[in-house]
Amino acid sequence: MDLGIKGKSALVCASSKGLGRGCALALAREGVHVTLVARGAEALEKTAAEIRAATGVTVITVAADIVTAAGRAAALAACPQPDILVNNAGGPPPGDFRNWSRDDWLAALDANMLAPIEMIKATVDPMIARKFGRIVNITSGAVKMPIDVLGLSTSARLGLTGFVAGLSRKTVAHNVTINNLLPGFHDTDRVKSVVGGQAKQRGVSYEQALAERIATIPAGRIGDAEEFGAACAWLCSTQAGFITGQNWLIDGGAYSGTF
Repeated sequence: MDLGIKGKSALVCASSKGLGRGCALALAREGVHVTLVARGAEALEKTAAEIRAATGVTVITVAADIVTAAGRAAALAACPQPDILVNNAGGPPPGDFRNWSRDDWLAALDANMLAPIEMIKATVDPMIARKFGRIVNITSGAVKMPIDVLGLSTSARLGLTGFVAGLSRKTVAHNVTINNLLPGFHDTDRVKSVVGGQAKQRGVSYEQALAERIATIPAGRIGDAEEFGAACAWLCSTQAGFITGQNWLIDGGAYSGTF
């Protein structure tokens, strides 16, 4: 299927590795010119070179922390009017809420709620003026099925989810959609960190904790960043203009609810 987005531009946050990289690669394969933003310059340049070689599109890199005002300014200077915005940021570490300070909560809100909102604020009106825009926020399956040790991340991402639910109903009349992708258990550094922490807490090996977690997934495997990226690319397509304010759970069937 031709997604109808060849030649458009995308700003993809936290895209040097993991799910962000998967989204950037999938968009580039559709002919979208991508601006990659991440904190680590070395990994960022490596990913950019791989995407250029694989797709031939223009790839711009910005080594910056999207959570900071300076980082957002640098990203928007490199790609001031993206047609597509993929919001993504690493989540705060897991833990016990009894040990979280006010500063911990504020840091989580900055990264996983306020930074994406600021990026939406900076890009949505030009999208409306051009009568095309696709905004995708990478949140977490924990928004749908909370995990107690991820309380910082879940709470902040739920705030973003509520914000998107309201705004997305106003922008869609202008062919600007805003949706959320909710990853479940994927092969990323973040998931490895969470599983490692749970293994340590329980006093079992990482391999045992990993096998037990996979056993809870009906698909019988871990998710792949590239297939996650393909879902993102489709949400950014011209064909997806009637979909907005939705929370797409990509978890191999782990969530067993009807809705």
